[in-house]
Amino acid sequence: MSGKQNSRKINLITSLNSQNLSSNAQVNLRTENYPQLVSFIPVDLKCPVCHKIVPSDDVEYHLVVCLTRPRLTYNDDVLTEDKGECVICFDEMRQGDTIARLPCLCIYHKGCIDSWFKVKNSCPEHPSDD
Repeated sequence: MSGKQNSRKINLITSLNSQNLSSNAQVNLRTENYPQLVSFIPVDLKCPVCHKIVPSDDVEYHLVVCLTRPRLTYNDDVLTEDKGECVICFDEMRQGDTIARLPCLCIYHKGCIDSWFKVKNSCPEHPSDD
């Protein structure tokens, strides 16, 4: 596969992801609707959503699951007291720091969890909840 074809494949998959689909969105990602995507699928593909390497026979299913999975959300807050160590950056979470509280009740620095979510859409301490 040429570099130009590979670049077009990545742009197509990224544009599908960047539609920012909500969990309620009606999504139809069957291969007959995206023949240009199927023609560019390599042996293995790094998913632009979860960053896992996906075998070519599972790409269609995997992309549908990743693109329609609800995003993990959090409540942000300002700490009123020291809370120990952020397990992402290993710095102390101190009074006045802006934190993010996940549904599992784990807390992290807001900037740390925002960076984490760019790589993985799960709690760093509860990856099986993903």
